[in-house]
Amino acid sequence: MIRRASLVLVGALMGATAMSVIYSASIPAEAAGSSTYKELSIFGDVFERVRAQYVTPPNEEKLIENAINGMLTSLDPHSSYMNAKDAEEMRTQTKGEFGGLGIEVTMEDELVKVITPIDDTPAARAGVLAGDYISEIDGQAVRGLKLEDAVGKMRGEINTPIKLTILRKGADKPIELTIVRDIIPVRAVKSRVEGDVGYLRIISFSEKTYDDLEKAIATIKKEVPADKLKGYVLDLRLNPGGLLDQAINVSDAFLERGEVVSTRGRNADETRRFSAGPGDLTDGKPVIVLLNGGSASASEIVAGALQDLHRATLLGTRSFGKGSVQTMVPLGENGMLRLTTALYYTPSGKSIQGTGITPDIKVDQPLPDELKGKLVTEGESSLPGHIKGQDETDEGSGSVAYVPPEAKDDIQLNYALDLLRGVKTDPSFPPDPNKPVVPANPDKAAATK
Repeated sequence: MIRRASLVLVGALMGATAMSVIYSASIPAEAAGSSTYKELSIFGDVFERVRAQYVTPPNEEKLIENAINGMLTSLDPHSSYMNAKDAEEMRTQTKGEFGGLGIEVTMEDELVKVITPIDDTPAARAGVLAGDYISEIDGQAVRGLKLEDAVGKMRGEINTPIKLTILRKGADKPIELTIVRDIIPVRAVKSRVEGDVGYLRIISFSEKTYDDLEKAIATIKKEVPADKLKGYVLDLRLNPGGLLDQAINVSDAFLERGEVVSTRGRNADETRRFSAGPGDLTDGKPVIVLLNGGSASASEIVAGALQDLHRATLLGTRSFGKGSVQTMVPLGENGMLRLTTALYYTPSGKSIQGTGITPDIKVDQPLPDELKGKLVTEGESSLPGHIKGQDETDEGSGSVAYVPPEAKDDIQLNYALDLLRGVKTDPSFPPDPNKPVVPANPDKAAATK
């Protein structure tokens, strides 16, 4: 296994889908034509007219920010401008840690409900319990706040105090706790043993993902002897993506050789190829990858590499289909420009932009009655203004993105377990890693070599 430094490759987790991106401090630019500068002059005239004569004094900073975003969003759904606050949130998510309390929360009855305190964090040490309701944060009532606003108030600089008012079942009055924020690591990988199978769920591709995956696999090996371990389930469902270098490293964790992914920009000399090195962390054990419509970007890179290189069998439903790469450019006042600069391709030379990854074994996960008709199937191909993929058809990309909370109800997971244990069989499982990679389009593949 060869670990690679990030070098120029990073990413961002934004909204429903994450962006695999390239970080660059500067971008070579070509001079604009005279007609372009005339249009910019018109923009300046309009801005001055609005600033001076609009019926109420406008927020000039917001005017410019919205104008920039209007220009970028006209390109594609993933190019945008991030102000300082948005850029910092992106950095926090990709770093995989933040200053906070250490609680997983949800919103219930207009109050913040604690799902669970994370072990060895300020909240756990202060005595916060699962099931507690937070009614006030630093004296401000939670009612009327959105969940993200409440979470934002609880996060902050490390070593700073915050006062929570907690309502607890069985307590005769509210409980007031003062907690000092600390660094809270965000788990990128969750794992467990399903009898004789190792289960690995990658939640996101942050800076901690490979390290978390390596630890999880080592733990599973300790719990299950090699002669008893049937294989691994790699769950990429509902994974919006993240850092491209982490997607490469995660793919490499299961591979001994072969190209993992290539990125291709507007110019031929911008093509970059990334390959796996020797050292399969799973010792060649069978692997089944779970996908659904919530699997996007970096998770599709992993799925595409393991499928094309015949290392894993993919099971579930068609993935989201985001095959573009964004470049992050630092701007003044700590803002950032996120600009689509390339598309990525699987080892066979296939672009999944607007098409997604098709699993080897299609297994639908039924929706519970209360969600039927309420979950909309979305994919990259349904986003207005998306870049049309070279292989995109009217069928489009994406599928229903739903995973049951209980493993016993998870048809896709249990199908995978049955395959690994030999209860079920399928021609695509296990794949033959010695088979050659079949080019997605032989003519195009030959032309790009």
